[in-house]
Amino acid sequence: ESSAACEVCEGAEEMTEPLKQCTAWLRAYFCEPARMASLPLPAFHHPLLRRDSFTRQVLWTLLRDVKFGEAVSYKQLAVLAGNSRAARAVGGAMRSNPIPIIIPCHRVICSSGQSGNYGGGNLMKEWLLSHEKLQKEKLAY
Repeated sequence: ESSAACEVCEGAEEMTEPLKQCTAWLRAYFCEPARMASLPLPAFHHPLLRRDSFTRQVLWTLLRDVKFGEAVSYKQLAVLAGNSRAARAVGGAMRSNPIPIIIPCHRVICSSGQSGNYGGGNLMKEWLLSHEKLQKEKLAY
């Protein structure tokens, strides 16, 4: 469990509105997960998230359908995204994710239950999954 306080760096008053939204969302993710549902998602302007592609479909499906504290296999996510035979393409979409944590690619695991790879490193992926599990358990009480 983290003992660090959540704080925003200097210059917060100079942030643009999208950056303020992103900061509020990340603060909630790490410190107050119960607030996440009431916050708007930050605006996504990355070209990958704007063009029509299977990668975009997978990332939006993950964001919409796999909730905080849950995990899904690559194959399950392929099914949710509309192509049951595209588990490898789902892995490629996870590698292409321009905004990890906000689009929670750490929630995608192997069918065997193994955590699988993560761009931020496997220890980070395991920590994020643990963080969500612990916070979800706290919210349930």
